[in-house]
Amino acid sequence: MQRTTPENLIRVARESGREETGEPLNLGERVRDLRKSRGWTLEQAASQAGLARSTLSKIENGQMSPTYEALKKLAVGLEISVPQLFTPPQREKISGRMSVTKAGEGQHQATTTYEHVLLGEALTKKKMLPYRARIRARHMDEFDGWVRHDGEEFLYVLTGVIRLYTEFYEAIEMRRGDSAYYDATMGHNVISVSDEDATILWVTSLA
Repeated sequence: MQRTTPENLIRVARESGREETGEPLNLGERVRDLRKSRGWTLEQAASQAGLARSTLSKIENGQMSPTYEALKKLAVGLEISVPQLFTPPQREKISGRMSVTKAGEGQHQATTTYEHVLLGEALTKKKMLPYRARIRARHMDEFDGWVRHDGEEFLYVLTGVIRLYTEFYEAIEMRRGDSAYYDATMGHNVISVSDEDATILWVTSLA
């Protein structure tokens, strides 16, 4: 059985779900949308761009591939740059996704040093991986080197007292309510320094 590590959790979370690709941009539709967003008629937009109405109509209907000179005129008339003609508009997408993890629920993943409870597990293609961790480790020599992975990470102490070790900074003792945000490619490990196992909330970026 493969040993569960923080790196494995992050790899699995990143690989879940299908990769999405954007739709190809239709230049004619893009020009029409830009014109209509300004409330301009064909005549008004053509006049602004210094093009014939018939030329603009053919471009919008995909009946003509504009020359670079025509593209420059369109961009000037629409008060945007040429690259913006080929940049899809940012669409507001409200997915309505939500996942609730009640106390005592969540998928458990145990290691020799930490015991993780994955949160929001029902959602795929997440941009962040939240999990609660019980810190079992009491000494740095319990780790097989530094933990490191892509992305950024946020740590928030829920109970107990921990010591956060990082590759480039002095070790920091942290108590309930303390937090840290750091570059996760930098080596890092956490141990409990209180009598009981400390618990922390970890959130790791996946995007």
